[in-house]
Amino acid sequence: MRIAITGSSGLIGSALVRSLEADGHEVTRLVRRAPRSAAEVRWDPASGRLDPRALAGCTAVVHLAGAGIGDHRWTAAYRKEIRDSRVLGTTAVAEAVAALDAPPAVLVSGSAIGVYGDGGTEALDEDSPAGEGFLADVCREWEVATAPASRAGVRTVLARTGLVVSRHGGAWQRLFPLFRLGLGGPLGNGRQYWSFIALRDHVAALRHALDTETLVGPVNLTAPLPVTNREVARVMGRVLHRPALLPAPAPALRLALGGMAADVLASQRVLPGRLLGSGFEFAHPDIESAVRAALAEEGHASAR
Repeated sequence: MRIAITGSSGLIGSALVRSLEADGHEVTRLVRRAPRSAAEVRWDPASGRLDPRALAGCTAVVHLAGAGIGDHRWTAAYRKEIRDSRVLGTTAVAEAVAALDAPPAVLVSGSAIGVYGDGGTEALDEDSPAGEGFLADVCREWEVATAPASRAGVRTVLARTGLVVSRHGGAWQRLFPLFRLGLGGPLGNGRQYWSFIALRDHVAALRHALDTETLVGPVNLTAPLPVTNREVARVMGRVLHRPALLPAPAPALRLALGGMAADVLASQRVLPGRLLGSGFEFAHPDIESAVRAALAEEGHASAR
């Protein structure tokens, strides 16, 4: 199978590439810089340009590119970059897919559980309505941008990603050093739900979405046992043998994180209804197993 992937240098994309290539699949990486090998093709998501010929012969496309949510303070300019990198890039991919005489069978396009907004203690699945807030608005536009592909008859999966547990990227990359120093603890009141997923399970879920013809539309990529932030802190402290008692107060988080604090403090109890319903099995369904798996990662480890 030949698969084109955007965002192939990121935490999830690089692990997915390694997993696919290890099983003998041919991967074409869409990159923003000059290509360094025959396996790379240049594209320009900022301008919305992607030559459809770059995707010719692909049986599937996985679109994961987008500006990092936690990489910078959320100034007005960076909010625009977060939004544009997702909406313009996805539009380019979807339109290129739709322009092909023989389009790929499936497009798996990244999204996020931020689409649900702050849900409190309510269990949220793929049938739950979109919420309010900056990330919810971005996710709505992000998902709508895939419309050209679905209108062209391409099975389109919207991979709504939770918090990926890994030492090498995402929120947990920042959490592990703090907890190792004994500086970790609940964020805010600690009662907000965090819907996590182990890196290995995330890659496996993406591959499941590629292979499972019954999956279409929104699919939550989260473990089946979401936990509160206070429980995350307890588990991190127990696994790392460090105290994890003192909370980080909400005002301090807002000062340190700017607009991102609202989403860190939000509660999202998201369940992977469609994954489970399609027969997917998690290797790390609970938070302690996911944390221990992250600690066992070697280097920028692949997930299989």
